[in-house]
Amino acid sequence: MLFLGLGTGLGSALMVRGHIVPMELGQLSYRRGKIEDYVGVRGLQRLGKKKWRKILNLLVARFVSALELDDDVLGGGNAKQLDTLPKGCRVGDNANAFLGGFRLWARPGRRTTDSE
Repeated sequence: MLFLGLGTGLGSALMVRGHIVPMELGQLSYRRGKIEDYVGVRGLQRLGKKKWRKILNLLVARFVSALELDDDVLGGGNAKQLDTLPKGCRVGDNANAFLGGFRLWARPGRRTTDSE
């Protein structure tokens, strides 16, 4: 599963056989900048919704093809800017995003709880 977080930039993580693999797909080169310059909030403001959606669809299709994914999840605050989702994608719930991030960076052997 690939998760793409559409927000200030582009958050990304891959889930492979029960393991989370943090990624920085937004840092990959694209045109005259980085991918997050086009699909992050700056790209949305600069390009407008129509062009932003077109570029997002193109890049998501490339990720899906290159990574041979079974499941593609879009989340983040700007996911609500999509009228239709890219082919094969679904919208994820952001309810556990911060908790998951804290758990990801916790020291090995240290259990994090919902109250931390």
